[in-house]
Amino acid sequence: MRSGLWYRFEIAVRGLTPFVITLSLAILTVIPLRIPDFAPVTPALTVISVYYWSIYRPDLLPMAVVFGVGLFQDALAGTPLGLTALVLILVQYVVIAQRRFFHSKTFLVEWWGFLLVAPGAALVSWLLASLYFGVFVAVRPLGFQLLLSIALYPCLAWLLARIQHYLLRSA
Repeated sequence: MRSGLWYRFEIAVRGLTPFVITLSLAILTVIPLRIPDFAPVTPALTVISVYYWSIYRPDLLPMAVVFGVGLFQDALAGTPLGLTALVLILVQYVVIAQRRFFHSKTFLVEWWGFLLVAPGAALVSWLLASLYFGVFVAVRPLGFQLLLSIALYPCLAWLLARIQHYLLRSA
C-alpha cells in the first residue's frame, strides 16, 4: 500500500476532478466562439456534467460546489445571479433521488434519463429568467439549446466516463 505526501496529493486531485471538469465546462460555455447567433443556443454543458457526476460520483460533487459553479457561471455569463445555480442544484437533487434507478443500467437508460431531466432544467431556467425580466423570454433559442445538449450528451458522457475510468478508479 502506498503512503506519503504524493499519495495524499494524488487522492486530492482525483477528488477534485468532477469539480474541475464542471468548472471548466462552465467557462467553456461562456467563451465567445465568434459563431453568429451561437451564444443563446450554447449547449448546457454544466447540466450534462452535473447530471453525469450525480449518477456516478455524487460524493465528489457536493451541492455546495454545484451551487458555487452555478454562481460562477452566472457571473461570467451575465445571467441573473443564482439562476444557473438553482437549476444545477435541482438537476442534482432529482438525479441523486433517482440514482439507484440509473446505477448499473445501460447507456441508453442513462441517456433516456437525461432526455427527461434536460427539458425540466430548461423549463425551470426559462421560467426563472421570465420572472426575473418580467417578460416571457424567447423559447426558440432555449429549444435549440436543449436539442444541442441532448445531441451532445453521448459524446460528453463518453469523455466523462473515460476520465472517471482513468482518474477516479480506486487507488
